[in-house]
Amino acid sequence: MALHDRSTPRRTRTWLAAAAAAGLIPALIGATGTTAQAAPAAAPRLAAGATLPFTSVEAESATGNGTTIGPDYTQGTLASEASGRRAVRLSAGQSVEFTVPRAVNALNVAYSVPDGQSGSMAVYVNGQKLDRTLPVTSKYSHVDTPWIAGSKTHHLFDNARLRLGRDLASGDKVKLEATGTQVTVDVADFEQVAAAATKPAGAVSVTDKGADPTGQGDSTQAFREAIAAARGGTVWIPPGEFKLGQSLNNVGDVTIRGAGNWHSVVRSSRFIDQSSAPGGKVGLQDFAVLGEVTERVDGNPDNFVNGSLGPNSKVSGMWLQHLKVGLWLTGNNDNLVVENNRILDMTADGLNLNGTAKGVDVRNNFLRNTGDDALAMWALNATNSDSTFAGNTISQPNLANGIAIYGGRDITVKDNLILDTNALGSGIAISNQKFLDPFFPLAGTITVSGNTLVRTGAMNPNWQHPMGALRVDAYDSAIEATVNITGTTITDSPWSAYEFVSGGGTGKAVKNVTVDGSTVDKVGTVVVQAETPGAVRMSGVKATGVGATGVYNCPYPAGSGTFTLTDGGGNSGWSGTWGDCSTWPKPGGGNPDPDPGRNLAQGRPATATGSVDVYTPGKAVDGDAGTYWESTNHAFPQSITVDLGKAEAVRRLVLKLPPSAAWGARSQTLTVQGSTDGATYRTLADAKAYRFDPASGNKVSIDLPAATGQVRHLRLQVTANTGWAAGQFSEIEAYLS
Repeated sequence: MALHDRSTPRRTRTWLAAAAAAGLIPALIGATGTTAQAAPAAAPRLAAGATLPFTSVEAESATGNGTTIGPDYTQGTLASEASGRRAVRLSAGQSVEFTVPRAVNALNVAYSVPDGQSGSMAVYVNGQKLDRTLPVTSKYSHVDTPWIAGSKTHHLFDNARLRLGRDLASGDKVKLEATGTQVTVDVADFEQVAAAATKPAGAVSVTDKGADPTGQGDSTQAFREAIAAARGGTVWIPPGEFKLGQSLNNVGDVTIRGAGNWHSVVRSSRFIDQSSAPGGKVGLQDFAVLGEVTERVDGNPDNFVNGSLGPNSKVSGMWLQHLKVGLWLTGNNDNLVVENNRILDMTADGLNLNGTAKGVDVRNNFLRNTGDDALAMWALNATNSDSTFAGNTISQPNLANGIAIYGGRDITVKDNLILDTNALGSGIAISNQKFLDPFFPLAGTITVSGNTLVRTGAMNPNWQHPMGALRVDAYDSAIEATVNITGTTITDSPWSAYEFVSGGGTGKAVKNVTVDGSTVDKVGTVVVQAETPGAVRMSGVKATGVGATGVYNCPYPAGSGTFTLTDGGGNSGWSGTWGDCSTWPKPGGGNPDPDPGRNLAQGRPATATGSVDVYTPGKAVDGDAGTYWESTNHAFPQSITVDLGKAEAVRRLVLKLPPSAAWGARSQTLTVQGSTDGATYRTLADAKAYRFDPASGNKVSIDLPAATGQVRHLRLQVTANTGWAAGQFSEIEAYLS
């Protein structure tokens, strides 16, 4: 999102700092979206992701004399933003040498240089130094967004491309050498660039209208005249470099085509800016738009497309770089297709369907190093509907999610490969976070299928707790849509796999969610991180390498309700439950035996038959004897129930009222009941009048015999109170002894 407020503090718990899990998957993204350590012949096939025209090789898998940094998941570090969370730092004179994985004649390199520095890298092919260099600069990186709570200096990497001027074969060597400035090399994309395409018959060339292919003169007017002359046809951008000092508008009923995105280059930070497209669909195909956006200014339309292209439009074969947002789409973009594009180094989103989108298909694109959500749908002003993100590869969004769905009806997210998310984001977020009004929450059926998430999820610096690889978030309103999550692969998540949360901290429910057929391999803490009331059914979820335990089930705030996890069968490898809601699991720390003397009820969900004003059930389990629950007045019997999270051998209860002398002595008549399933209750202690007296701490203790066995749900049923016509407790404490 190019407009964000992720500042809501949610917890007052102390985070237990811990190093993230260090497991890494192989380090090559190939021409078919595969991964491997070295040669593509050995690459295991991943079902998800884009079919790409290049093969990526990680610098740490190459040879050289630099220093490998990482792995690291700490926000603000170079390694945390790197592909695979590792990269190679080169001082002047040091180099990294890649073995070419395929026939190529060009490469793109993701790199970082210290803030304020620029320079170049020498390039060698099979030991021979080329007469061309790879420029490197910090101009477009090291971005600060102080208005986004929790952000630090980020966007530390950049990309630079170079045509080698010769054809290389598989097995050849390409060496990159730092010359004047320190360079950290992350990954190299090797590509065979096709020859420039030729002008289509009948097309209007921008050079015929006076455009300057040397990039010296401003060609804005020439582009405008060519568009006006080519209505119903094609505008041709021949090989060359063209500078546009102003944005284009009134673009409709036309296709703008280039000779290929390595050949036809437009230098523009605002290519199309229009609220509507006159006269019909627009085609944008096969050229590059390279901007000069060095800082994120959310009020500026520094985007490739800002607004509408009109129904049935198509964006294909584009190379978009150094802009704020690739496509920020409002107005009528029904049935738009966005496919086969590369979107690199945005300071905010890669693409955002900003309301009203219907039938949009975003597929087979590659996005790297976006400064916010790589792909987002935001149902603002009008809902998005029947739209799809499919088969995209997303790497290194450095301040948000890989894919985010904020509201909308009947949305599909399928077969995407998402890698290495950083602060404030998950791999995929399905959310009712509205940001602004009018907002249209999730509705209909949300289908999330066949996605692969690698090293996704992050420590949220605002919440001070982790975000899962896949997050379902009832941020501003309950999840009422049907959310079907199937066939998900989660690998090397530094924290949790699935998170169910109400990010606004208000306990909105996550409901109607099913997770089916998931593989979780190496997760730092838990498979399920449940932090809000709701109900989720999970089946066929098979986990290995779980760092702490299976489930963290601690709805927030206390007393907001319970989270029910239904076992649909076929689950394995994640049966345990975290036992202490006052702490977070450590990545890789296991599930330590909890303190046997702890209060089992503190922080657990509490419900009641009724309450008065602010005196809600959660006040009886919040650890503060000065706050209290008060039932509906003059309506005995009344009861309060605490869910301990799992069956426990409770042997003693301590019931408290506020210790202030202002609370006069009183007796409450109550029965203690227990249940293992929350449905059938049995009596643990018969009805009795218990005296609460400030002179003795205003508390009572109730012993439960061993014969009562184990209970998960504790219920106190109050039938009388001599001090007030209601049930009252400031703390309900449960102990094993």
